[in-house]
Amino acid sequence: MNACLVGIWLWLPLLFTWLSPEVSSSWWYMRATSGSSRVMCDNVPGLVSHQRQLCHRHPDVMRAIGLGVTEWTMECQHQFRQHRWNCNTLDRDHSLFGRVLLRSSRESAFVYAISSAGVVFAITRACSQGELKSCSCDPKKKGTAKDNKGTFDWGGCSDNIDYGIKFARAFVDAKERKGKDARALMNLHNNRAGRKAVKRFLKQECKCHGVSGSCTLRTCWLAMADFRKTGNYLWRKYNGAIQVVMNQDGTGFTVANKRFKKPTKNDLVYFENSPDYCIRDRDAVFH
Repeated sequence: MNACLVGIWLWLPLLFTWLSPEVSSSWWYMRATSGSSRVMCDNVPGLVSHQRQLCHRHPDVMRAIGLGVTEWTMECQHQFRQHRWNCNTLDRDHSLFGRVLLRSSRESAFVYAISSAGVVFAITRACSQGELKSCSCDPKKKGTAKDNKGTFDWGGCSDNIDYGIKFARAFVDAKERKGKDARALMNLHNNRAGRKAVKRFLKQECKCHGVSGSCTLRTCWLAMADFRKTGNYLWRKYNGAIQVVMNQDGTGFTVANKRFKKPTKNDLVYFENSPDYCIRDRDAVFH
């Protein structure tokens, strides 16, 4: 009997591992953390070593990301507001959004894209507002330039979106780069699509100088559009998401249905069809 009990105790950790849902992107929990950066970095579960290093090295960026998590989650809920699955969060759930995202569906594709976009937006905004030690306004936007209206001077504070994209890629993609499976490649693709979506809506704003607004001199800067534009764009990409399968050498995708076009870097991709959210799935219910 004692031997049996010992055997059971030895098997329990493995049993819990099998029964527990896989953590999707654990940095999503940063929205709920508070206190010192060290407490935050050490207590968000599932961060890979590179993410934890960046967290300790850049606590101010992590605070910006934490605010961004709240914003992109709200945007996700706005886009799905008329759907049965409405991007609702479950704070006690291992994967935050429930087991739905354990499936490689178009919903997962959207959440990974909007979350990656949210990190870019939050970091870039914090740069422009002078809240980060590691970046500020875009240093490349200096001097004189030309557009279809003539010559202008770069002035003001251009959003440093290249820094936002670079940091988001390093932090968000770190976990997926450790994996070589199909889901990791899918997540990396959709993460990149989300980052590109924010840059798509970077716009030039200008101010005229001169007598009676004659605009003899213009000062211009680049600014991100409201995050809702990115959300609306990714929602259209969600509705047009492309189902794919892994290619033979396991390094990329090919379309599941040859009648559809090959996905571009801007498209969202998924492997599995979405479940019927009107039918109760007992495996996806937590008690």
